[in-house]
Amino acid sequence: MSEGMLSNRKPETGAFFQRDREWHPQAYTPWYKTSVLRSPQKALLSLDNTLSEITGPVFGHNILGALDNDLIHNFAKPGESAIGPRIIVYGRVLDERGRGVPGALLEFWQANAGGRYRHKKEGYIAPLDPNFGGCGRTITDEDGGYVLRTVQPGPYPWPNGPNDWRPAHIHFSIFGHGFAQRLITQMYFEGDPMIPLCPIVKTINDPAAISDLTAALDMSATTPMDSRAYKFDIVLRGRRSTLFENRLEGN
Repeated sequence: MSEGMLSNRKPETGAFFQRDREWHPQAYTPWYKTSVLRSPQKALLSLDNTLSEITGPVFGHNILGALDNDLIHNFAKPGESAIGPRIIVYGRVLDERGRGVPGALLEFWQANAGGRYRHKKEGYIAPLDPNFGGCGRTITDEDGGYVLRTVQPGPYPWPNGPNDWRPAHIHFSIFGHGFAQRLITQMYFEGDPMIPLCPIVKTINDPAAISDLTAALDMSATTPMDSRAYKFDIVLRGRRSTLFENRLEGN
């Protein structure tokens, strides 16, 4: 389906599944220092979805610029490009039922190839790349597919412990079909030995969840003599099925 065409798929409007608290990291993990002040001090309450949570913004491709999903060139001067190993990141945005989520807005940001972000409070002394802005966005297609081009980010130190480093990663923000489907996450790279050393990664209890945050190298999707490729699927909350008299919660 071309970007200018509208989908004929009827939008769903039902409530979403409750989050699996065993799958997500605990709120209080003292070895990740900032979690101490951010974690709730009282027991959590489980509330049903409100109408404002099960609906959400609708995004069209007219909001995108020509190079929004190309971080190699979207901040570069004419004729120049970002420095670093070129990569393609692609995949699908799915819900918990395995269905593609079309029309989802993905925003992504990252450090440059030297591990430095472009912001005023950056404390790492690695050099800035004048042709790399470090952020972009795209919208998923009819099957939930997306693709972006960028350079592989570098690892960097951060003031959590005496010598803590973040593994190379890309941040993702995803707006699905309802505010309750919103997700902010990070993508790591297959084979990075720094992943198990990271205090943030150590907040995740299930090794399978860490694996789901790690993009697989896919040499079949590379651009020869230009870019390696990594596959990264993202799973959002799914909607419950139609309500029944004997099972009002659905599903």
